[in-house]
Amino acid sequence: MKGFAAAFLVWALVSPQGGGEAWPAHTACRDGNLEVLYQSCDPLQDFGFSADQCSKQLKPNLNIRFGIVLREDIEELFLDVALFAKGSSILKFSYPVCEVDLPKFSFCGRKKGEQIYYAGPVNNPGFKIPVGEYQVLLELYNGDHSTVACANATVTCS
Repeated sequence: MKGFAAAFLVWALVSPQGGGEAWPAHTACRDGNLEVLYQSCDPLQDFGFSADQCSKQLKPNLNIRFGIVLREDIEELFLDVALFAKGSSILKFSYPVCEVDLPKFSFCGRKKGEQIYYAGPVNNPGFKIPVGEYQVLLELYNGDHSTVACANATVTCS
């Protein structure tokens, strides 16, 4: 009986709500003219993310909060971003978040099972977000190309 209870607990912790359904959509930020919603695309894990500033004019130093329990080691960590509008690809880029010889954040080097909570600035080019609806695919992966976190986001700017 103990084995069944332990197996059920593990299944409940790693399964999305509703037994295979998608994770719920979360609000990263919302302000009169701008709304950013995201949903984890990792079937095994959800995570928390929010941005302090929610403005059509994105400032160069954006303060964010991000929290997750790691399912993979992150001695190396990379971010891929793909931006789409009306089904067409607009922009794709990759960014090394953690490199073996150049850890940029205090959480670089964390191991599987550890928790990351980051609250602070991220540098980005300041720009004005054009009016429209955009889909953004974000994927964090480690040096072994194992997914650490991924999200589908919708940005609506009016």
